[in-house]
Amino acid sequence: MVTEIQNQEKDRMGTAGKVIKCKAAVLWEQKKPFSVEEVEVAPPKAKEVRIKILATGICRTDDHVIKGAMVSKFPVIVGHEATGVVESTGEGVTTVKPGDKVIPLFLPQCGECNACHNPDGNLCIRSDVTGRGVLADGTTRFTCKGKPVYHFMNTSTFTEYTVVDESSVAKIDDAAPPEKVCLIGCGFSTGYGAAVKTAKVTPGSTCVVFGLGGVGLSVIMGCKSAGASRIIGIDLNEDKFEKAMAIGATECLSPKDSTKPISEVLSAMTGNNVGYTFEVIGRLETMVDALASCHMNYGTSVVVGAPPSAKMLTYDPMLLFTGRTWKGCVFGGWKSRDDVPKLVTDFLAKKFDLDQLITHVLPFKKINEGFELLYSGQSIRTVLTF
Repeated sequence: MVTEIQNQEKDRMGTAGKVIKCKAAVLWEQKKPFSVEEVEVAPPKAKEVRIKILATGICRTDDHVIKGAMVSKFPVIVGHEATGVVESTGEGVTTVKPGDKVIPLFLPQCGECNACHNPDGNLCIRSDVTGRGVLADGTTRFTCKGKPVYHFMNTSTFTEYTVVDESSVAKIDDAAPPEKVCLIGCGFSTGYGAAVKTAKVTPGSTCVVFGLGGVGLSVIMGCKSAGASRIIGIDLNEDKFEKAMAIGATECLSPKDSTKPISEVLSAMTGNNVGYTFEVIGRLETMVDALASCHMNYGTSVVVGAPPSAKMLTYDPMLLFTGRTWKGCVFGGWKSRDDVPKLVTDFLAKKFDLDQLITHVLPFKKINEGFELLYSGQSIRTVLTF
């Protein structure tokens, strides 16, 4: 073991300050498969960290870039849900060191902006939600075939090595299994936090979750952990019901099962007592359905699924006037650098089980196969290992 650590140390010492050539999955343009290429990864500049990626999850948000539903520059390296180990650090980095196990953060925490200072805020000003595709200094660290390749959401994890700003990395417990805790970098935390942190689900309440993918299932785990007595899962794909029930849903239904609006069906089922609803799909129609489905006076509805860009929503304002609360939620409301290490510690203490969400583990080179599993609905989470 000691020699292994010494070898890793030697390996790291050998690459610090130098350009690293490695494999990465590059998207050259929209609506095209990934191309696994040799890229050059520049050393980290001041306040930056270069990370060797150990495992990375495939999330629907990465697909939004392929499909053009999310703004991005091309060519780009996407991927934002990962675990890695620090290979080297730039000047002035104080919170991580080479050899630390880390999770890159698509939602940074600079600790200085208004959102970071506010106890309820978490959408740090350094978040790259507009698809700038560069690090804090305005440049990229990736090159392929002589062309600059852009970053994605401050992370870019579909590569053997990446460079991130210090504010976009959290040091985690060294005992954490990389191929599991990578989900804490996005999917699990987003869903779980939507229930326990954003909605603040109360014991004995009734919750409804629209969309039973990986994030939707994580919402169910959060509702269960918060003590909800009834958790109703909703999806058009009835193949997803068994897993949802195993994770904690008390019942599941498909909107196709009735000609009535889903809000009426739920009201009749629950004696008009739905306290919390969660939209975990990202469709405008279901956002309004979810809002209409919670109690007209004391219900709370949370938008968890990323909405399509450049689309406007129309709804009846009477839905809100009667007293409902409509909330958004980014990364489950967690402050990333503070809370990700705690969530990893909770996982190690067996407070929740991530195995239920991981259906496939594939070698990194099979990334296109991993996305096929996403499209066909066969996978909940596919994790790629290096």
